[in-house]
Amino acid sequence: MSVSRRALLATAAGAAAVGVSAVPAAGASDRQDSEAALRTLREAADYAVEKVRTVAPGVTGFPVGTKFEKWTYSRGGDWVGGFWPGTLWLAWLHSKDDAFRAWALKSTADLAPRQNDTSTHDLGFLFTPSWVTAWRLTGDDVWRTGAIRAADSLIQRYNPRGRFIRAWGALTDRANAGRVIMDTMMNLDLLAFASRQTGDPKYLDIAVEHARTAQRVFPRPDGSTPHVFDFDPDTGAAVGPNTVQGYSPASCWSRGQAWGIYGFTTMYRRTGDRQFRDTARRLADFAIAALTPDHVPVWDYRAPQQPHDIKDASAGAVMACGLLDLHAATGRHTYREVALRLLTALSDTCLTRNSARAEAVVARCTRNRPAEDGIEVSLPYADYYLLEGILRVLRPADVDRAIDLSQPA
Repeated sequence: MSVSRRALLATAAGAAAVGVSAVPAAGASDRQDSEAALRTLREAADYAVEKVRTVAPGVTGFPVGTKFEKWTYSRGGDWVGGFWPGTLWLAWLHSKDDAFRAWALKSTADLAPRQNDTSTHDLGFLFTPSWVTAWRLTGDDVWRTGAIRAADSLIQRYNPRGRFIRAWGALTDRANAGRVIMDTMMNLDLLAFASRQTGDPKYLDIAVEHARTAQRVFPRPDGSTPHVFDFDPDTGAAVGPNTVQGYSPASCWSRGQAWGIYGFTTMYRRTGDRQFRDTARRLADFAIAALTPDHVPVWDYRAPQQPHDIKDASAGAVMACGLLDLHAATGRHTYREVALRLLTALSDTCLTRNSARAEAVVARCTRNRPAEDGIEVSLPYADYYLLEGILRVLRPADVDRAIDLSQPA
């Protein structure tokens, strides 16, 4: 493991910010994609970009969700602030229209106050699609420096006794001090980025330790996962599974499962540790088997009303991105086939095409079902990950420039 990390730092330390692509030309697996599916995805990407173009001039903050189809905003970004600038960057890559670049730069800069925020684990969600992408696409070192500063804030949440990054609450707050959630797997790539850029392994070391802990306590024998796992923050001893956004500690919240698929595959790509890849496969195989025929995930795969329950299109978009990654990591074409079914299903049945009023791209999302918060709404991460997933298929080299899709040597 230490050898792969040293190699990772050595090969990436001097990488240029602009125009670097490790994505190979389309291979046989890509050529098997049906023309009908590709046409659907092209039309969905065009729709998404035109919707964003129409809405962007009136956006007054960071979209957090919709109410009566209109965006509501957070001035500071909440935990989702990185997705609006990230969507603008992807829209720029697809359209080549510099209006999107200008909007993206402005929105990305508005996250600057969050660099020193030690009260949240979500700094990866905030800074990876925004500041890291901005650096990779512009080469301006201010974005790189800010992302590393955010990584410095994130590692302060690491508990060395339990070897985990705590999810919620200020560092001085005892409540939730031992709480770990599956979502954090998606925040670890910010730490991998910081190690690559600084040559300091401490960031990646913490990411790896957290991922190993999550790998040990989250997956059940069948590959399903709970949303939460609790530890004693003083001793690091395991307490047990729990949930906040899932139906129960024994259920399987679909977006959390998708975070796990994507997050563990990313950790494999950043370290070469095949155990992370194999964990991602276990989670993916469970989720694929749990999908309903319409390929729009229910909000929880084990809620009592499933498969006839409230949907969460955002879970499908995240899962599709993770499966495309997993296909590249394993060569198993089933993962790409399911990803394409997810993306085409979302494009066919979940876009806001039929509403002139709608400001988002993707409908049929669920933010927090147990709290009755955001049921059948639009969410900024659904828009972001749907566009990311589609562009991974249509424009892999461009997406690689933005988020680095490189595989282990």
